[in-house]
Amino acid sequence: MRSADDNADDYIHENPNLAQDYIYPAVVQELERNTSIRTIFEIGVGTGDVLQRLSDSGFKVFGIDPSINGISQARAKYPMLPVENASAYDPLADKYGTWDAVLSLEVIEHLYRPHTFARTAFDLLRPGGLFVLSTPFHGYWKNLALAATGMMDQHFMALREHGHIKFWSAKTIYELLADTGFGQIKIVRTGRVPAFAKSMVVFATKPDG
Repeated sequence: MRSADDNADDYIHENPNLAQDYIYPAVVQELERNTSIRTIFEIGVGTGDVLQRLSDSGFKVFGIDPSINGISQARAKYPMLPVENASAYDPLADKYGTWDAVLSLEVIEHLYRPHTFARTAFDLLRPGGLFVLSTPFHGYWKNLALAATGMMDQHFMALREHGHIKFWSAKTIYELLADTGFGQIKIVRTGRVPAFAKSMVVFATKPDG
């Protein structure tokens, strides 16, 4: 994923992404339910774990990440996985064409330019294609619980290099995607009960025509 300063080459999540335990089931259920999806492009592959799982499930996949270190780790772990070093701020559709689905998990909270990111995903999709992204959930009751339990500082990562810089609610992520041109936007909360969910998985469709 692109780090907060947009320039770092180091990949900041070198350990397996434990968020897969509660995010991936919701993602793959929707992808497999939509029988028109055969090809998937991932923005922010990290070390390639999710993309490899999707490849093993029979999807044709390709992925990019701006971190040279992350791509190196992905290639070492999965030598046959098609991944390249590139950014969500690049004109990816010009180089890679269009896809049935675009996937980006736990990336957008690290980005200075979410509108550019959303437009890049939109352009990568064929008409009728599906955009799937996830990001930590923020809502009244969860934020109140974080404050009441003294966990707000830890959650907002102020002392951590390349931490989260955007904190999305269901309302703001919906507005971003709608403004970009997406329709049929569906938000699923994952991890814990909905009011205190760890993340949101968001599904949005590029309109036909």
